[in-house]
Amino acid sequence: MKLIHTENAPAAIGPYSQGYISNGFFFTSGQVALDPGTGAAVGTDINAQTEQVMKNLSALLSAAGTDFTHVVKTTCFLADMGDFAAFNEIYGKYFTGKPARSCVAVKTLPKNLLVEVELIAEV
Repeated sequence: MKLIHTENAPAAIGPYSQGYISNGFFFTSGQVALDPGTGAAVGTDINAQTEQVMKNLSALLSAAGTDFTHVVKTTCFLADMGDFAAFNEIYGKYFTGKPARSCVAVKTLPKNLLVEVELIAEV
């Protein structure tokens, strides 16, 4: 296994890592809308927060030597399923290869944010 860490994505806020490469695949921890430099929440609506999550995922993919076109699976968590359409609009700009996906509503996300996404990608 190879630990992946980049200063261009938020540091872990608990006892976990940003991601690992194992057996040719990159596994990320869930990314929320935190600014990598300050650790502060970015945006107050689903659009701004989803864009920040995608920036964070992009930084992790780059650090692992891969990109969005190599993502095979995502798991998405929304604080409100009423945000599903707006989330999908932004998600679709990044995940053009349409990887397998699960998307569920959860009661609460870290720091009371609106969206979290984790992924698995080929490297």
